[in-house]
Amino acid sequence: IRAFFDLVIGMKDVISLGVGEPDFVTPWNVREAAVYSLGKGYTSYTSNAGLLELRDEIARFLSLHRGISNDPKSQILVTVGVSEGIDLAMRALLNPGDEVIIPEPAFVAYAPMVTLAGGTPVILDTWTVPGFKVTPAALEKAVTKRTKALLLNYPSNPTGTSYTRGELLGIAGVVKKHDLLMITDEVYDLLSYDLPHVATPSLPGMHERTLYLNGFSKGFAMTGFRLGYACGPAPLIAAMTKVHQYTLMCASITAQMAGIEALRHGLKDAKAMAREYDRRRRMFVKGLNEAGLECHMPGGAFYAFPSVRKTGVDGMTFARRLLETERVAVVPGTAFGKGGKDYVRMAYASSYDDLKEALVRMARFIKSLRNG
Repeated sequence: IRAFFDLVIGMKDVISLGVGEPDFVTPWNVREAAVYSLGKGYTSYTSNAGLLELRDEIARFLSLHRGISNDPKSQILVTVGVSEGIDLAMRALLNPGDEVIIPEPAFVAYAPMVTLAGGTPVILDTWTVPGFKVTPAALEKAVTKRTKALLLNYPSNPTGTSYTRGELLGIAGVVKKHDLLMITDEVYDLLSYDLPHVATPSLPGMHERTLYLNGFSKGFAMTGFRLGYACGPAPLIAAMTKVHQYTLMCASITAQMAGIEALRHGLKDAKAMAREYDRRRRMFVKGLNEAGLECHMPGGAFYAFPSVRKTGVDGMTFARRLLETERVAVVPGTAFGKGGKDYVRMAYASSYDDLKEALVRMARFIKSLRNG
């Protein structure tokens, strides 16, 4: 993704629908809390696990809004973004040859993190499944004697796919049957539109076998703060903390102070941002389909993942030529798995007006492809 967007640097009048980052600035009160903490002299290390005050707030927030109960002292670890949480989990869990099932399309870092930890990523193909969803039957077929865990991201990057409670119960049934760990990356949970978000640990029998990962980057528009957290069984959190303390020590105290404010007083702003993303989503996905790109309606996050197959070119060619001729930047689908050659990812985390203009440019581009 980054390599492709190096091409954008220096170009004028480019509308970027590429990097998955909110176009909102972190809410004022959260920024103020960060600045205030510096003024008060909070510039030291924290506990390896993170400020207990922040862990208390995470536990309170998850209990109130997700129906999850965690001991702040033994079941919560503050991480440098969700990405670090995934890395720590893999290094704490995996022995050489252990398998982790990863549904694709998937975030680009998942499989490499498994490989770097000595494990074997097993790709579960959902490219041909309506809505790119994992089904219990497909999951059952992917399980082997070496399977250690399922890594599930929802709402999904890049597809926006989410799951109903019933669908999650079906997946959880397979996980319990084979005594697996379920690792869930739910960092887009506050950006769920059509259905209430159901956290995996809240399902019957899943709290003790789920590592729940979340953070502040997406819902609270705090990407640059690099702040996330992991919640799970105490022995696993302890093992992850050992790796964490010898690599990154602790998350920035400034980011942690901002995170406390976000959890206490930031939900109103988060909901307002989600409503605006929803407005953009409906307009943008409708426009993509009208322009001739088949695109399912994403249930969450801020990505559209249309097929470009009917245009007669693959995703890489589509993305390159769209950038060259119409100055609209999108991500080729191959970044998210081998099945992505006929897809592109478009982030609608841009202004409403920019999205409308991008649709005009893309419609013109698609028409030119059809006319040869």
